Amino acid sequence: MIFSYHQKIDYTQRLLVLLWCFLVLIFSSQVNAEKDAELSIDTADDHIAVLSISSAIGPATTDYLVRSMNKAKQLGAVAIVIQMDTPGGLEAATRDIIKAILSSTVPVITFVHPAGARAASAGTYIIYASHIAAMTPSTTLGAATPVSIGVPTLPSRATTPSDKEAPEEERLYDDYAPQTTMERKVINDAVAFIRGLAKRHNRNEEWAEEAVRQAVTLTANEALQKKVIDVVAVDINDLLVQVNQRKVQMETDTQILISEGLNVVNYDPDWRNKLLSVITDPQIAYILLMVGIYGLVLEGYNPGALVPGVVGGICLITAFYALQVLPVNYAGLALIILGVLLIVAETMAPSVGILGIGGVISTTLGSVLLIDSDAPGMQISYKLIGSFAIISSIVVLTILIAVGRSLRMKRTPINQAMIEKVGTVESFKQGSGVIHIEGERWQGTSHHTLYLGQQVRVVLENGLTLEVEPIDIEHTEENT
Repeated sequence: MIFSYHQKIDYTQRLLVLLWCFLVLIFSSQVNAEKDAELSIDTADDHIAVLSISSAIGPATTDYLVRSMNKAKQLGAVAIVIQMDTPGGLEAATRDIIKAILSSTVPVITFVHPAGARAASAGTYIIYASHIAAMTPSTTLGAATPVSIGVPTLPSRATTPSDKEAPEEERLYDDYAPQTTMERKVINDAVAFIRGLAKRHNRNEEWAEEAVRQAVTLTANEALQKKVIDVVAVDINDLLVQVNQRKVQMETDTQILISEGLNVVNYDPDWRNKLLSVITDPQIAYILLMVGIYGLVLEGYNPGALVPGVVGGICLITAFYALQVLPVNYAGLALIILGVLLIVAETMAPSVGILGIGGVISTTLGSVLLIDSDAPGMQISYKLIGSFAIISSIVVLTILIAVGRSLRMKRTPINQAMIEKVGTVESFKQGSGVIHIEGERWQGTSHHTLYLGQQVRVVLENGLTLEVEPIDIEHTEENT
């Protein structure tokens, strides 16, 4: 059975409509579930809202925490507990979270939990910003040095006899002094920021500075002894018992926190935040970018295929949304786009591989530079970059092979290039119509009566008009 080009488009459109309906059903069911959950929370009256951070802090984390904190306050939460286990994250996202905590009208308790969790780097700043800081035994916090600088492995200056006579703490600070003006600016800004947070809540300022300058860490009990945190608790219930009746310093006044006997309600991420957390993962954003670019390229080579163009467009727009909230190096993005254009140019103007190889190199370098951050969890895997580099190399090699074959092919006059090629009838009336051949639409004429979807062969080329005949002439004459 032979399908016409229009039939193929129709089936593709039906598939896209079915896919869209499926996504709408999933979305509506998720929204209904969230409304039901919100109603159950609303009936709880005064309650303790529990939020969670269990990965690197990024734009999705900020969106989840800020929106959930606002929602919790609207639904009557008397306190917000942020259960934390994070290796750190982006500075901009961390500062947004801290702003939300400092301006909160209800106390925010940051709780490093469960056992084995950590509040490293950005997590330490959030601990210091919280109205109450708590940890579970066998957890750690600290190592708050900005990761774009890190701790130099060599002393900043040669050791002299006078250095040996200096106090150990002074020599330690001096050994790890920033090397450049920019490093000093970043370190000093981070120190001032965390010391300000420590002073606001009467916590250990000296250790906070050490955490930034020396990347030191503490266990839960050590943090309590040094007055870095306020409470060590084994679980949420133990925490709420210990903080009950505690006086809390808010932005403009103090409050007495009443936490004992209240319901504990978990505010889990909704579908929007789950989607945002997926697409803002640098690995996923990179995959979406590359799939989007190559999808549009394939659609350009095969107009009317629809699927590569639709998928590529969706992926590319989604990738651009993700990249605009991530720390993107636009030089890297420009190198990726340039690399793809060079690979495309290899097919337009064969250069014996020079353009194609340059495109692969440009795309790979751009991929390495794309995400401008050393924060944990915010880098693109070199294995993933290597995979796309291999795919690009295969594409270039395929192009070179195809070009090589075309150069060895027998030369055909330009006015005979379409002769003997086979196409499909899209429309035909009164001796002429439209013929679809190798992704192109041609004006066609014939002495035979043709029907929609019939396969035909080109017998004569006259400018932009082709004369065709049915492949199965006898069958056509019988139908006539």
